[in-house]
Amino acid sequence: MKTTDTTGTTKTMKAVRFHQVGGPEVLQREDVPLPTPTAGQVRVQVTASAFSAADNGMRAGFLPIPVVLPHVPGYDVSGTVDALGDGVTGLAVGDAVIGFLPMERDGGAAQYVIAPADALVAAPTSIPLADAAALPSVALTAWQALFDDGHLTAGQRVLIVGAGGVVGKYAIALAKRAGAHVIATASPRSDDAVRAAGADQVIDHTRTDLLEAVQDQVDVLLNLAPLDPERFTALVTLVRDGGVVVSTTAFMATPDDQTRGVRAATVFVVPDRDRLTELVSLVDAGALQVEVTRRIPLAELPALHAEATAGRVTGKVVVLP
Repeated sequence: MKTTDTTGTTKTMKAVRFHQVGGPEVLQREDVPLPTPTAGQVRVQVTASAFSAADNGMRAGFLPIPVVLPHVPGYDVSGTVDALGDGVTGLAVGDAVIGFLPMERDGGAAQYVIAPADALVAAPTSIPLADAAALPSVALTAWQALFDDGHLTAGQRVLIVGAGGVVGKYAIALAKRAGAHVIATASPRSDDAVRAAGADQVIDHTRTDLLEAVQDQVDVLLNLAPLDPERFTALVTLVRDGGVVVSTTAFMATPDDQTRGVRAATVFVVPDRDRLTELVSLVDAGALQVEVTRRIPLAELPALHAEATAGRVTGKVVVLP
């Protein structure tokens, strides 16, 4: 449904979207009709959306998520409730919210976005609302990898491979909070940040062989890096009998070792309102640090996709409409 003013003119908003899959050049900043929420939906005035590698993959056409074209990227969003659809309770116009939106629907790379009411939670109050867009999917990925798939518990040992990225630092903090012993791999440029997140041991993977550096087997191996498949398989020896290998690299198989009862799990992050609410409370309690590397205007989103295509985006970038 489109929104019209009292003169019958259709209201519009600015959005970046693509009408066909392809390179970064398919992204266009254009005027689109301002949408109206239907039953169970909320319209959010966007404060920021967060860029993700999955946005790049969907635009390029190699991530098998069935988006409807034209598509607005940016499934992590923060903003202010602007309008409510029928039947929405627990939210009010003016509420500051964040959400991990359904990836197949239009996202937050726009001035406004329609969101299912149950995808939104109250935003953290301890950080700027724009920065809060950087939290939802990456923090949920870390949580689901460690606890839903990895079944990590207090007193266990976890090895996080590729811990220098955004998900890795959330994973370190969450694992430490759960009472686990954390071994993390990182390059020298990420060493300080990984230690600050709480890792008990940091291994420089550019200079040290993990198979030699990890002295005692771990209960959970969490991989966040694009490893060579043979190398990944070799690392399974670091996992104790009955342990688990968890990986976020869905483009490659996660190895197991059935002879020793070591199972494999590949993480496909899913929305979880209760968990996201808990993660917000951890941010406000100072237990989680929200990382924002850059803030860019909406008009620069195509250039950011070009950076991502060339493999140059590091950290977390939020996009301001």
